[in-house]
Parts: sequence; C-alpha cells; structure tokens
Amino acid sequence: MHNRRRALVAAALAAGVAMALTACGGGGSGDTTSVAAVIKGLDNPFFQSMEKGITDRSAAAGVQATVQAATSITDTTGQADKLTGLAGQDFDCYVVNPISGTNLVQGLAQLAAAGKPVVNIDSPVDPAAAQAAGVQLATYIGTDNVAAGRIAAERMSEILPDGGPVAIVGGIPGDVTSGARIEGFTAGLTNGVTVLQEVAANWERQEALTQATTIIGAHPDVKGFFAANDDMGLGIARAVANAGKTGEIAVISVDGNPDALTAVANGELSATVAQYPYVIGQLGVDACTAAASGASLPAEVDAPVQLVTKDNAQQAIDSAPEPPTPYDNPFATQ
Repeated sequence: MHNRRRALVAAALAAGVAMALTACGGGGSGDTTSVAAVIKGLDNPFFQSMEKGITDRSAAAGVQATVQAATSITDTTGQADKLTGLAGQDFDCYVVNPISGTNLVQGLAQLAAAGKPVVNIDSPVDPAAAQAAGVQLATYIGTDNVAAGRIAAERMSEILPDGGPVAIVGGIPGDVTSGARIEGFTAGLTNGVTVLQEVAANWERQEALTQATTIIGAHPDVKGFFAANDDMGLGIARAVANAGKTGEIAVISVDGNPDALTAVANGELSATVAQYPYVIGQLGVDACTAAASGASLPAEVDAPVQLVTKDNAQQAIDSAPEPPTPYDNPFATQ
C-alpha cells in the first residue's frame, strides 16, 4: 500500500509538470522546455543522486535537460566555467547548485542580463553577491540546514542523557551549508552536552578519519561527533572503530547517502539526518518548468528531511532515493 501511494503521488506530480509544459510552449524543440543544470562534483554520491533526479524527472515530463557537473566538490573555477559556457546557449531556464555562495555569480549575471529564469537548489547563492550582480533568482529549493543540525542535536542529546563533550567536524571553512548545520547543532544541544572542539575536514572521508583519530587520542572522554555530511561521518565512524569504541562514541551526520543508511542499520553510525537530493533535483526541474511558463514561484521551498536511526533505517533504505512518505511539491500545479 505504501509503495502504491508513493507511485500515485509521483504520477500526479509528473502529470502536473506535463500540464505546465503544454501551457508554456517554451523554448527548445517545439513546445518542449529546455533546462540546463550545473551541479557540484559527481565524486560525491549526494550529487550523483541529484543528477539522477534531474534526468529522471526531465525524461518523465518531456523536458530537454542538459546537466553538467564540476569535476569535484571543491572545483569552484571549473564549475563557474561550465555555467558560463551554458549561459551562452539558449535554454529556457537554468538550475544551479553552487559550490560556494559566490563562485557562479559571473555566469548568473550573464543569465540575468539575458532575462533567463534561474532556479537555485541545495546550496544558496550569496544574496548580497546576487544583488550586486543584478541577479533575481526564481526560487531556492533546499534543506533547512539549521533545522537539520538541530534535529541531529536533539538526537545526540537523547543518546547522551547524562551529557558530556562532543566534537564537530565541518566541511569547507566558511561554507554556508556547513555553517548552518553546525549552527543548528550547537544551538540544539541539551542535557549538558557541550562542544569540546570544532574542526574542518573539507567534506572528505579520509580527512575526517584523520581529524577524529587525533581528537579521540587527545580527548579519550569524548562522547560523540557531529559531522556536517555523511562522507565525513563515515570517516569518523572508522576512526571510532579503529579505537575500539563503536557503540561508546556516538556519531551523527547529515545527508542520508546509501552507505550511511547501511552504516546506521549496522550500528556504525548512530544516526543520519537524511536529505533527498533526488527529490531536490526533481523539484528543480519542476520549478524551472513553472518559471519558464511565467509562473510566480515561492521564494524558498524546504526539501524533505528525516531522522534515520537503527529503528527506521531499513524503511529509509527501502524507500530511497525518495522519502518514505509523500512530500509537498508546490510547483506541480503551477
């Protein structure tokens, strides 16, 4: 029954997008809307899933989609070059998933000058930089990262009812997404759980393993780790296992990648706050379709999230890459 319900919801959403396509008669071939998407590096499974969401939704809705990705999740210049190249082509709408808040601004300024609608997904474009470049985004679709961090903090506080020191491992220093998750986590801690140390591991598993190994060696009383993404969380889990403390030191991360869901089911990770990049990609296409038709879109749309623990890990695995319950799609009827 659950799978049938999700199938019906997905069919309804696709039908809504198809209706918008018929109404808009946008660019591309005949009445087909054309969408160009520039996303982060496909070296991370999160963005692989996002790409698949974009291509699957486009195929289902009859949208002509071109997706280009940075060579890695730190390739800011390369990603900017991708957008600049696509900006010179006549797509009806553009979807951008910037590595930093400012690295795509030059290409976005070109699109603004050409009057092309732009949908921002997952990582926000810096508002001040966008305003200075004359860029007005059609909408932003992404996780409420402060809320995601707070959910992780609530779970950490439940796991450690007697309190204790925990460490935070963030992504790239200054990154907006990492900062928001850390902000939410720090603010959400209760029960005497305190932050012992905060370090950066540049979103990388091996670097997080190294950082966590150092912290565990220097602070054997550490009770838990919060990682701003799953790859780093899995690196920390390996460090905890190497120290023989699996089950003694809690590790909570954010993303809900397949490896992390399995690790939660196996007890290697205490929890992950699952995002759904596949859904974010789908919503990006739906929003672009609506924007190309001239529809007025909400300024921001929160993508679905779910706390995954050992109790519901199998349910999350079975429903991936979509959430186990229906989600709101404000673009389906635009």
